[in-house]
Amino acid sequence: MPAARALDLLDRLGRATLRGVAELGFAATLLGQSLYWLVMGRARKQPVRLAPIAAQAMDIGIAALPIITVLSATIGLMLAIQGIYTLKTFGAESRVTLGIALSTVREFSPLITGILVAGRSGSALAARLGTMRINQEIDSLTVMGISPVRFLVVPPLVAMMVLMPLLTLWADLVALFAAGIYVAAELQTSLAAYADEVISLLKVNDLMHGLAKSAIFAVLVTIVGVVNGASVSGGAEGVGRMTTRSVVHAISAIVITDMIFAFLVTR
Repeated sequence: MPAARALDLLDRLGRATLRGVAELGFAATLLGQSLYWLVMGRARKQPVRLAPIAAQAMDIGIAALPIITVLSATIGLMLAIQGIYTLKTFGAESRVTLGIALSTVREFSPLITGILVAGRSGSALAARLGTMRINQEIDSLTVMGISPVRFLVVPPLVAMMVLMPLLTLWADLVALFAAGIYVAAELQTSLAAYADEVISLLKVNDLMHGLAKSAIFAVLVTIVGVVNGASVSGGAEGVGRMTTRSVVHAISAIVITDMIFAFLVTR
């Protein structure tokens, strides 16, 4: 009996591993095909059009500004409150600006933006593609000679890669401004002095660190959403299940990639 259970466990582990490897291969293929159609689409008489990219950009970027603004301001205030409280123990609360600036630009802004976009736009992409798959609309595109990757994947991928860094930059500004208001009030200084200190402390490399990560997060969110949406089966219940799975996988991929990126660039 124990041997049978061990074999059953190994069987399930092996099947799960094969499914994971297959999904990784599918994701890599989608990314490669997306780059191909982006470069060669016009030569193949199927150019990637600006209108669907602009529509995706409006949904991903403009519609997400309110929630990103609120949460970025909250993160900035939280960093300021916790930073001053902690540094008071050492009598070094005047150095709180350094921690706020680096933490916001290098880590928190790209991370919170990526998670919000994954939960908002990544899940919507998975649900849309899943519904199209159930209704056999993706098969219809193939029958009509239209590449589903060029038509359905490239526009959100391009829009995500353009808008995610811009949203991250906006999150940087909002979080630093909100933190500055609290720091100025708590330490009896001016907002202008705080701004000067932030500018003197931050380097271009710090800003590019966060923006580069946000571009990588954009690719992850899009590809994860497409892979899960294309894997839908079982009707409306399957759409809901894969949409939830898409959010979980995208956020997990973002956090793990963030850790790996931070480790590599700080060696």
